[in-house]
Order: sequence, then structure tokens, then C-alpha cells
Amino acid sequence: MTQSPAVRTTGRSGPVRIGERAARTLVTELARINDPKVALLVGASPESAVLAAAIEALLPGDRLTVVPAESSGVTVLREHVTAQGRWVADRVRVIDSLAEAEVARVVIAGEAFTGTAEDTRGTIETLVKHLADGAVLNVATAATPGRTTGAAAELARQDALYGVGADLVLRNSPPVRIYRLRFTAASPAAADRLAPAHRPSSVPLTRGMHIDSNGVAAAGITLGLAVLARVARPSSKLWLLPALAAGPVAAFFRDPQRDVPEDPAAVVASADGQVLSVQRLHDERFGDGEWLRIAVFLSVLDVHVNRAPVAGKVVDYFVADGGFVNAMKPDAEHNVAAYTVLDTSRGTVVVAQRTGLIARRIVQRAPIGALLAKGERFGLIRFGSRTDVYLPAEAAEPLVGPGDKVVGGSTVIARWR
Repeated sequence: MTQSPAVRTTGRSGPVRIGERAARTLVTELARINDPKVALLVGASPESAVLAAAIEALLPGDRLTVVPAESSGVTVLREHVTAQGRWVADRVRVIDSLAEAEVARVVIAGEAFTGTAEDTRGTIETLVKHLADGAVLNVATAATPGRTTGAAAELARQDALYGVGADLVLRNSPPVRIYRLRFTAASPAAADRLAPAHRPSSVPLTRGMHIDSNGVAAAGITLGLAVLARVARPSSKLWLLPALAAGPVAAFFRDPQRDVPEDPAAVVASADGQVLSVQRLHDERFGDGEWLRIAVFLSVLDVHVNRAPVAGKVVDYFVADGGFVNAMKPDAEHNVAAYTVLDTSRGTVVVAQRTGLIARRIVQRAPIGALLAKGERFGLIRFGSRTDVYLPAEAAEPLVGPGDKVVGGSTVIARWR
């Protein structure tokens, strides 16, 4: 980069290419903020996929400040921005050095970190100075298997301290891991102005249908078993069993796009399925007062991806031990369950992901400190079970009853009073 060694992201191993898919993930925080905002992109060149993705994510009231990469001159980059047309040129400013940049709500490192741990730490310390309160620093590094060293190890350490989300982008050469770091607390109310984040954890089949990465892995395992069975016993038809199972297994993990209601008073279903119960109760784990709990049963035929019923900030996450009773039975109250606690502008909201007779694995991808938009994917339960939404009873009015079918992220199950 042109500014100083303190913000160098590449090291002796050379630069890591960030392709279009990884670039889109890297600028997710910029793309999902609906308010007018200032963003800072450090390390860009005319051919950068990150610069293209950042420009595409801009809204009319946004401003993007760009610091050139070492390989790109200021003049060349300015000419490139001007060539994009007046709309872009009015919103994108190319500066000579990072010292000229103002604080921003989103800071993006346009080049993957490949230097030493010490260099990476120094670069982060420099970039943090340009973060507004509650802002996010978005950085990438090569996803190295096994024991990590250098930049990868330092970013993993930073993620453990300040991370509010990380994504592995396998469809990049080489694969990269993208971290979102927040060094000061964000207001829960900020989540009300967010759109659901882009997640590379699913593989697109069509414009409206994806398969979660868990499904891709499960289908791959069944196909691998089919190959092994075919090699081990070539005269047998047993290999057809796992081969034919690959399709249904992948279908269990389908991840469709959903239209999330824009009504700020709407609370949406956290999962697809059938409403089991709507009741008022007390639960000391979540604080004093009465709670409205809406429980939804997911069959093996339902979509298994879980979504945030409201916009909020993840402030706690814990797992309660228990059994594996059929989720439709009353005793399922005592099954293993994972609780995600959200702080919202309307009060505390809790989502419980419960296991069942078949479901034994809960996936939760929203770390403490993360902001979730309403309807945003945050996890899944493998092969069905039950999802409960807890709302402050005096602040919410239920709109569904036992037996109703609901669609995660779309069906309004309650309204804030």
C-alpha cells in the first residue's frame, strides 16, 4: 500500500486473490446497513473484486473512501472510479494515504492478510483508529488447514477477542476465511436498520434456493459411502442405497430465500413447521416477568434453517443438557436445547433450538456481540425437532395458535404492542 508499512497486509508468501464470492462476503456489513453511512476500503486496485463489490453495495446516501493498494497508483485508481460514471464518482473518494481517512462505520481490508502475526497485529491497530463506535472491521486471510501461524493465527486470536462473525469461503482460490471484528459495543437498536447478512455457508442451486453447507457435506459423505461400497463389492447393488440417499439428505438442508415483512412491529417465525403451543410462562433464566412462548415443531420434511424472529444483538448463548424425547411430546421440555438471547429495542427475546428423537445436532452461527436482522439465518437443527420463541408477554400479542403452519422468516407469529 502507498501509506506506510504499518498497514501492510501482504507478506513473504505473496498476495492471496480475493474472488467475487469472497469479495461479496467481505463487504457484507457495508451492504446490509440501510442507513446512509461512511465506509473505508484500504488496499484497492482497479481490478479488485472487493472494490467492485463495495461500489455495488453503495446506497444513494453512502460515501466510500478508498486507499490504493501498493500495486496501484492514486491517479490510476481515481481514473478508474471516474470511468464508472458520475453516480459512482460522486460517492467514492480516492485518497493518497490512510492518514487522510475519516472514521467509518465499516472498514474493509481489500487485500487478504498474509504477513506475520506481528505485522497483522500492527495493521489491525492502525485500522481500528478509523472505526466509529460500534463499527466493524472486515478482514480476510488464507484458510490454511491444520495448525495456523502468522496472519491466520493472529486473526483467529483477534476473532476470539473481538469477533462478531466469521465465514469460510471455499469457492475461492485459495479458500479464505473472512472475519468481522468489533472493538466497541454496538447498540441493539442498530440491528433494526440492518438487512439480513449474505452468508456463504450455503450453495446456490437456483436464484431462490440454496443448500446449506451441512447438507453438501452430508450428501458428499453418502456419495463417498456409495463409492466405497461399489469398490468393495462390485457385484452387489448395496451401493445404490447411499447413492440414492444423497438427494434426500441434501434436501433436508435446503435453504430457500424468504421475503421478510418490513413491518417493524412484526415478529416472524424462527423456523418452518407447525405451531405446537402458545403459552404464557415464567422462566427465571431470562429474567423476571412473564414470557409469551410460541413453540414450533419441525418435521423431517420442513426447512431446518433457523432465523432471527426479530432484529437484535446476541448478548448470551448457552446449552441446557437434557434428553432426546420426541419433540411433539410434553417431555420435550427437558430435551437438550441451545438458547440464543437477543437484546432488542423492545426488550429481551430468546430463541431456543431443541433437539428431538432424531435431531441430535444443533448448529448456531451467531456469536455473542453479533447483530442479527429480522429474518436473518443464524443456525439450524439437523433433521427436525422444535424451535421456541420467547417474547415479553406484556409487550407482544400472538397471532398464531396450535396447529397453524408457519414459514420461517416470513410468517408473522406475533406483533409488538
